[in-house]
Amino acid sequence: MAIEKDSNRKSIINDAIIKELNDSVHGLKYGTISITVHNSKIVQIEVSEKKRFDDVWTIEEGGGI
Repeated sequence: MAIEKDSNRKSIINDAIIKELNDSVHGLKYGTISITVHNSKIVQIEVSEKKRFDDVWTIEEGGGI
């Protein structure tokens, strides 16, 4: 029984990590996602988002921020 509980717990944790990664990727238009691993386990997900202003320059000559 202990093995089954441990297996279920690992599955729940893995599912939560997969969901978090999925949400991070789908919520990011431009940027970086860093995954920190410690002792063969994912311990941290860091999202760095970039804001791009490529289209602003086409609004008017000399436009932009």
